[in-house]
Amino acid sequence: MIYKIAVCDDCAADVEYLSLLAGDWAEGAGGQAAVKAFPSAEAFLFHYEEERDFDILLLDIEMGALNGVELARKIRQENGTVQIVFITGFPDFMAEGYEVSALHYLMKPVSREKLFQVLDRAAANLTRTEKRLKVVFDRQTDFVPLDQILYVEAQRQYVVVHTAGGSCRMKASLADTAKELDERFYRCQRSFLVNLSYVVRIKGNCVVLKNGEEIPISRGAGEEIGKAIIQLF
Repeated sequence: MIYKIAVCDDCAADVEYLSLLAGDWAEGAGGQAAVKAFPSAEAFLFHYEEERDFDILLLDIEMGALNGVELARKIRQENGTVQIVFITGFPDFMAEGYEVSALHYLMKPVSREKLFQVLDRAAANLTRTEKRLKVVFDRQTDFVPLDQILYVEAQRQYVVVHTAGGSCRMKASLADTAKELDERFYRCQRSFLVNLSYVVRIKGNCVVLKNGEEIPISRGAGEEIGKAIIQLF
């Protein structure tokens, strides 16, 4: 497999070092790395407008006018699968990392061993996101990537599969649909399965998704949902 990796850092020496390590990691993992380097968040966004299929982002946090966390927020508005790793000398942004579903924080100077461990996790997540849900509706069949599903809602003898691009309804039970999903999906309430990858906030009676939607949760379920997110990511 060819892993497409972006390294975004305003320090040229760090960019060179991380790029070399990423290449070494991919070779050791039995694949290849197509690594592209960017000296600023603005430079990456300019390139990203034309080329959006990156698998892994290694982002410095402190960079000029637009920092790594702000860059990650922009990317997460339409991409829930790319693996984001923050590379930083400052631990102060960890709360924001939760908001953008960052895979990990690595403190500078980055060790070879630590980076390889994180990249192994990123590769495992990328493999997992290739799974699809068979959705039959309106006399047609679609195969929806699990990473595109925000949540699944039960409506009597039907389930509605909600994605960022819209929703579709098929005749099935929520329990049977859950068997076709993976550990990212949590039954937060009797009628809802939510993709934990898209949860950015937990309230007393609901979870808030990245697109602003609020999904109801069972009473007292907030703590268990928080634990499930930590274990998953």
